[in-house]
Amino acid sequence: MKPATRELTIRGLVLGALITIIFTASNVYLGLKIGLTFASSIPATVISMAVLRALGGSTILENNLVQTQASAAGTLSCVFATIPGLVMIGFWGGFPFWESFFITLLGGATGVLFTIPLRRALVTHSALPYPEGVACAEILRVASPEGNQQSLRALIHGSLIAAGLTFLTSGFRIMKDGWSTTFSVGPSIFRLQGAYSLALIGTGYLVGLGGGIAMLLGVVLGWGVAIPWLCTIVPHPSGVAAASFATGLWVHKIRFMGAGTIAVAACWTVASLLSPVIRGLREAFSQTHRASLDDTDRDLPPVVMNFLLVALILGLGALFTVFLWPVSTHDFLLVVMIALGLAACLLIGFLVASACGYMAGIIGSSSSPISGISIISVVALCAAMLGLEALHLVPDALSAHEQHGAIAFILFVLTALTGSAAISNDNLQDLKTGQLVGATPWKQEIVLLIGCVIGAFVIPPVLNVLYQAYGFAGALPRPNMDPSRALAAPQPALMVDIAHGILLHNLDWTMILIGVGIGCALILIDRLLKIRGLALPPLAVGMGIYLPADVSVTIAFGAVIAWFFDRNRRESKQSDDSTGTMIASGFIVGESLIGVVIAVLSGVTGHSNLLALPLNAGAQALIGPILFAACLIWFARELARLKKLA
Repeated sequence: MKPATRELTIRGLVLGALITIIFTASNVYLGLKIGLTFASSIPATVISMAVLRALGGSTILENNLVQTQASAAGTLSCVFATIPGLVMIGFWGGFPFWESFFITLLGGATGVLFTIPLRRALVTHSALPYPEGVACAEILRVASPEGNQQSLRALIHGSLIAAGLTFLTSGFRIMKDGWSTTFSVGPSIFRLQGAYSLALIGTGYLVGLGGGIAMLLGVVLGWGVAIPWLCTIVPHPSGVAAASFATGLWVHKIRFMGAGTIAVAACWTVASLLSPVIRGLREAFSQTHRASLDDTDRDLPPVVMNFLLVALILGLGALFTVFLWPVSTHDFLLVVMIALGLAACLLIGFLVASACGYMAGIIGSSSSPISGISIISVVALCAAMLGLEALHLVPDALSAHEQHGAIAFILFVLTALTGSAAISNDNLQDLKTGQLVGATPWKQEIVLLIGCVIGAFVIPPVLNVLYQAYGFAGALPRPNMDPSRALAAPQPALMVDIAHGILLHNLDWTMILIGVGIGCALILIDRLLKIRGLALPPLAVGMGIYLPADVSVTIAFGAVIAWFFDRNRRESKQSDDSTGTMIASGFIVGESLIGVVIAVLSGVTGHSNLLALPLNAGAQALIGPILFAACLIWFARELARLKKLA
């Protein structure tokens, strides 16, 4: 193979597999400990470039496939949000390898299959910004021998500054990771907050003003309207600080409202994309159409996709049968539950994959609320279960054993849906990167499947090791273990609570339904604004309600910075913003790489504060805004310099 055309190589697959193991293990640990993960596309891109350049003869396309494979497996670790629930409810005593492996693999593989028609609808025929996909493409371009040296310097400078700030925040911990102020007006509680995160500033810069303002509106609805209103009607427990009370309302009320808004907005978004999605399906499964395309727009052959679809359906059906057989005493119930599981994986799975892909296109993979999609999915699954009861397709009185098995099965199916949504969320970024650098889509889709296989092999043993070493909150493998060292596993606990609440008929639907109403109103407002040539993406507003306020506020601030300097650039008739884009991309690169380093250190040592320096809270509160402001001033000066050079 000529070096100029080298793309899918053995050494690239091996390197991608090695990066996969590190990223997957780190993400599973972080997810179970604090409920957060890091996006793996950009760190994988940087590591791939460094290693392949040292080996020699690398190309931009080979680098792209390595990061595609590694990011797929790293993203698949999002199943940490659901599968531990099976241990927490006592259905499993650990993580059986083959069941865990296959549900993770098959869920991820459905996500890969869904991204093929979605690529055409959301990437090829779409103007979505895909900030992380664009950042990856820029990194690959400037690191190539033909890359622009000025842009490369901008990328390096942005990366170093963001890496240094992140290490001071998450490593040495000499500064807090954000600012927050809570105040009361009568019984109402308000909060203003933001994050000292240059990666979020960079994301906002790449997203643009429309998405940033929509997310900021979501924060206003959540923290400026809903929480103050709830404070007046929900009794304030004595002895609980105002900040803690407001945080509790956000966790247990507002996030469900945000999930309801996201659900309606996601359905509307998918409905509005119906025509391009159907066209994408026709094109993807048409051999004639595929033959007319060049390599840069050619997906897997239709015969391969049909085989993959049949294999996934048969595999999921067999897996669900094995899972349900020990708990089902009715043959008809067994068939109905298997059919429910398959329908969920194909229909709900495609819906959430489309929604996640669209959200990733708006704000990137890192900030896309996968846990919110998981909430929507578990609600939909449980509602379907209640519908089967109402139609008497499920016995009215299940035994306690069968009821326990039904909750476990919902969590099991939810694991597949989460894997599918997470893969679609991240992989469309990768396919956007591929489009920008001239990659071959079908080769990317092959390495995506390989990444799913490797990730599925890594996740079960990592889960078992973490469970045996620490245990989960409320679920310890041995009675003599210290519960204070148990991993919090917040997302699995939430999914368990929702499933129990719906199936046992004691879940408070109020906030979800309020969120649905807000979503409907936002859709109407967006339609009216489009008449005037404006837009207010309902999905972005829903994400602003659901995500932590500091994330949305900081992204919006980055979007405002981009708008301000973009206006200056237009006034000076300057068309090139490559330096600004590269600095913003560098912010994401630097913070992501340090996130990987700290995650690996935490996983190896079992301590998340290993490098922390002993500083009091007052000093930390003072250092943070000074250093963050200094970084923003430097960024603004670099952007202003672009105007002078025009």
